[in-house]
Amino acid sequence: MARVREVGTLWIGGALSWMEQLCLKSFVDAGQKITLFSYEDIPNVPEGVIRRDGREILDTDNFLKYEKKNSFALFADLFRLHMIRKCPGMIWVDTDVYCQAPMTYESDYVLGFELPGSKRVNNAVLGLPADSDVLRAMLDFTEDQFPNPEFMRPEEREALEAAAMAGDPVHVTQMPWGVWGPLMVTHFIHRFGLIDQVQPLQAFYPVPFPRRREFLRRAEVADMSITKATTALHVWASNKKELGTRHGGLPAPGSWFDRACRKHGIRPGAAPILARGNRQFEATLLERIDLEDVSVFADVTGASPMLGLFAHERWGCDVLLVDLDKRGGFAKSPSRWLRKYREYLLDQGVAPEKIREARSVADLEGCEVIANLSGFGDTLKIAHLEPVLDNCLTASTILLADVRKGSGAFPFLNRYGECEILSNRRLDDQSVHRVMFRATRVTAREKGAGNAADWAGIAAGLAGEEGWYRANSDHSFLFVPRDADTLVVTFDNLDIAMEKREDRRPWGFSFIEKQGWSMLGVMANGWTWYRDPWVWDQFDDLAQSGFFKGFRRVVFYGASMGGYAACAFSAAHPGCEVLAISPQSTLDKTLVPWETRYVIAWGRDFSGRYGDAALVSAAAAKVTLLYDPYEALDSAHVARFENPNVLKLRAPLLGHRLGSSLQQMGVLSPITLGALNGTLTEVDFYRTLRARKSFGRYQKELFKKAMARGRPDLARRVGRFVLTRGANRYIRKEMATLA
Repeated sequence: MARVREVGTLWIGGALSWMEQLCLKSFVDAGQKITLFSYEDIPNVPEGVIRRDGREILDTDNFLKYEKKNSFALFADLFRLHMIRKCPGMIWVDTDVYCQAPMTYESDYVLGFELPGSKRVNNAVLGLPADSDVLRAMLDFTEDQFPNPEFMRPEEREALEAAAMAGDPVHVTQMPWGVWGPLMVTHFIHRFGLIDQVQPLQAFYPVPFPRRREFLRRAEVADMSITKATTALHVWASNKKELGTRHGGLPAPGSWFDRACRKHGIRPGAAPILARGNRQFEATLLERIDLEDVSVFADVTGASPMLGLFAHERWGCDVLLVDLDKRGGFAKSPSRWLRKYREYLLDQGVAPEKIREARSVADLEGCEVIANLSGFGDTLKIAHLEPVLDNCLTASTILLADVRKGSGAFPFLNRYGECEILSNRRLDDQSVHRVMFRATRVTAREKGAGNAADWAGIAAGLAGEEGWYRANSDHSFLFVPRDADTLVVTFDNLDIAMEKREDRRPWGFSFIEKQGWSMLGVMANGWTWYRDPWVWDQFDDLAQSGFFKGFRRVVFYGASMGGYAACAFSAAHPGCEVLAISPQSTLDKTLVPWETRYVIAWGRDFSGRYGDAALVSAAAAKVTLLYDPYEALDSAHVARFENPNVLKLRAPLLGHRLGSSLQQMGVLSPITLGALNGTLTEVDFYRTLRARKSFGRYQKELFKKAMARGRPDLARRVGRFVLTRGANRYIRKEMATLA
C-alpha cells in the first residue's frame, strides 16, 4: 500500500491570488492533505485546506526578505526546514506547486533536479528525514545571518570577506537569491552524498525555469513536457510578472493556467495577481478605491476589460461601456473594442444584463467608478471627456486616468474635483501620471443624485407635524410616528437613498409604512459607520428621555454598514430586537486585523458605548443575523457575535449584498416582515430560502462550488437541473466543457 503523505506550505502577504488558490485547491481535489501555515488570517483560502498558526513552527515576527526582490522567499526557505523538523514525514511545497498527482513516495527524501543536465536541486518541493544529518547541517547553517557560504563563487566570497573585515558584514537579506534555498540545498545534498535520493526532472520540474512561460501559452504546450512521473508540478510564481504586465493579472486565455482554473473552480477575477516583488499591476487600482457600494463601473476607452471584470467581481456592479470617439462625440457605429470587451466579460461569466453600452448622452448616468486609461488626457485631449464629466459624476465618483505632462488635464479635472497621483512612468520621453480623481461636483443630479439640503426638505415633509427631523453636517435623524406598538429604527446612506432609489426614501421606508409601524431613520452622509459623537449623543438623549419606552416593541434594522449600526446602537434600548444583514462587528483593526475592506473608515474611533457591535448588542432581547457563510469576511464578523441572544441565519452563495439577492428572489419582504414582527423562525427562513433554487446567481455559485470541490458529477447534476428549467448562460457554457 502506498504511503500516505501530507504536504505543508506557508503564506505571508495578505489575500491569496488565484495562482495560490489554484495550487492549494489542486492538492485538496487530488485527495492529498495539505496544511497552510500563516501568521495572520487569510480571507480567501480554498475550502478543504487545513489552517495552522505559523508560530507552531517558528515563533517570530522577524520575517526575513530577499530585499532586492522584496520577497519573503528567504523566510520561507528557513521556515520549511523547521517545519520538516517539527512535522516528521510532512513534505514542503511552495504555493506555486500544483498537484498533478498525489505524492506517495516511500522515502523521506523528496526533492528534485530543476534543470536539464544540471545537478542543481530545487527546494520548491522538499522532504527530508526529520532527524537526518543533512537537515541538521542546513539548520545550523541558517543560524548565521552573516555567512560567507563556501558554495558561492570565489569573487563573491572575497567581497563578503572584505565587507566583514571592514566592519560592515553583509546580511543574508542582501545576498543572492537562493542562499538559504536551492544554492544551500544543492550544496548539502552533494556534501552528504545524497545525490541518488534526488528525483529526476520529470517529477517536479518538467517545465524548467527557462521554459516557464509555456504555462502561459496554449495548454497543450506545457502538456507535452508533463509525464506520468510528474506529481508536484512547479508552475513558477515568477510567471506573475508576465501575467500582470500582459494579461492584467489573470490567466492567459486558453493557457494551461486558464484550463486548470476552470477545472478546479477557481475564479481568477475575484483574486487577480496584484503585484510581483516591487512591481504592481493594474488590478491594484481597485484596491485603492475605498467605496463599499458601487452600482456602475464605466469604461470610456476600452483599455481596461480586466478592471471591468474585477469591479464586477468585487461589487457585483453593472459595467457601462461608453462609446466615445476621439473628439468626445458618440461613435456613429459601434467601436470595435465594444465587441471584444463584451465577449471577454461574458467569457469570464458576467451575466449579459450586467453589461450595458452608452451610445448617446441619454445613456449616461451616475457612475461611482470610471476608467479612462490610455485615453483622454493622455493620447487624446482631456476636454473631449466633458460629456462624461458633465453627466456621470456623483458625490462618490472616482475616475482612474492616465495624464500626460503638458496635456492640461490637471487644470481641467480640477474644475470637477481633486486629483491624486498614484504613479509615474516615462513614455515617448514624456511623463505620464496615473491619477485617481475624486469628484467634488455632482453632475448626475438630474438622474437622481441628491444632497443633504434636498434630503432636509424631503425629511421635513415625511416627518409631518407629529414627527421631527434633526441633523448635523454628516448625519440626520428622521422620526415618522404611526402606531405606538412598534418602532423600527433603520440605518442608511444618504447617497444611496438619494441617488439609487426612485422614491428617495430611507432603507425600508415603504415597507415599514405599509405595516403601519413608526420609524426612526438614521441617515449617514457618506461611509461613516455612524462613528460621530453627535450620533451617540442623540441615542443617549432618546434613551434618557424615554422615547423608546413609548413603544411596545423596538426593532433595529440595517444591512452592511447599517447592519453594524443596528447591532451597535441597539445598546441604547436594552430589550429591543435587531435584524442585521451582512453586518460588520467593528472596523477596529486591533480587533479585526483580517478585515481588508472599508479602508475609508479604518481611521475612525470604534470604541465606547456604541463601539464593538458584537459586544454591546448583548443587551438586546434578540439579534438576528443574516449572512452568506461563504463570504469569508462577513462570516468572520458574524463569528464574533457569541452572545446567547444571537440567531444566525445562513444564506449560502448569495453574497455580501444579501439584501439585494433576496429582493431579486422576491423573498426579502416576507423574511423581513417575519423578523420585524417577531414571528420569523429558522424553519420559516430556510423554507422561504428554497426560492434560491431558481435564482441565477445561486445556480452559478452552486455549480462553481461543486467544481471547486472536485465533484464534476455533482456539477453535471446541478447543470442538468438548471438547464431543464430555464436558461443560465454561464452553466450552459461550462457544461459543454464537462461533456
